[in-house]
Amino acid sequence: MILVAIGLSAVTLLVMAMVMSYILGWANNAFHVEVDPRVDATMKVLPGANCGGCGFVGCGDYAEAVVAGKAAVNKCTVGGESVAKDIGNIMGIEVGASFPYRPIVHCGAHYDERLGRHEYRGEMRCAAANLVAGVQGCTYGCLGIGDCTRACKFDAIHVVNGLAKVDYDKCVGCGACAEVCPRNIITITPFKAGWMMAVACANKDAGKDVTAVCTVGCIGCKACERTAKNYFKVVDNLSTINYDAYNASEECYMDLAAACKKCPRSRLVFVGHPTAKDLAAVADKELPEVVMADFKTTVDDTEWRG
Repeated sequence: MILVAIGLSAVTLLVMAMVMSYILGWANNAFHVEVDPRVDATMKVLPGANCGGCGFVGCGDYAEAVVAGKAAVNKCTVGGESVAKDIGNIMGIEVGASFPYRPIVHCGAHYDERLGRHEYRGEMRCAAANLVAGVQGCTYGCLGIGDCTRACKFDAIHVVNGLAKVDYDKCVGCGACAEVCPRNIITITPFKAGWMMAVACANKDAGKDVTAVCTVGCIGCKACERTAKNYFKVVDNLSTINYDAYNASEECYMDLAAACKKCPRSRLVFVGHPTAKDLAAVADKELPEVVMADFKTTVDDTEWRG
């Protein structure tokens, strides 16, 4: 009887295994989703940072979107132009010239340059401080608590004396800092050159109102516009730069430098790092010191002084 029971059990298990194998095989065929081999190929050339800079949750989602024709091949900010070309080869398309995207902080006022500043004792987040009236006189300026610093996976942005500054040696342009800034003063901009001029202010109030809250804010005097009208235009009391006309030529640099010298509030600065081509364009020229932003100072990122 024992041998019979063992035999029945073995047969039963064998039959069950065969039935389950059949069911699994049927399910595999019935629910199989054909994956385009270009998705796997694209995944292999992507850096795998999953930073979200392309606008998708991760590299996998981006690869699928590219193959499906729902995303451009040059959206990977970490991989840059080389990855764009590799993906272009996979997709069988020619990739034109592309520029790396990097953040620009549109504020240049440190703690001692802000007027009407009061001590803040709430939650140590810019998003929370932005909801409190009277934290500082300028409602456009950097709050300096460091939400952008904490959001950056690459240690590329730090708060220096109350002002967020980008370390362009480390920055990959993922856009995380811009997404968390409650005042929207960080913009992701295509860097057409190693040096990019920026307006280090976001205050759109009238000049007299700006001077009441900041010692360095743009007053909309239009000196830059009069000096280099091809590149500058004052809109809503604030200087703006025409990046479509921007280029790495000597003529462009000289016009920008001239506007820099004319700015009475020194709000026009070059950010980033010059390439050999950039330096060659101005090798025999004298540029004003104000155009070079200094990112070498260190400070406790979480420090807040009100």
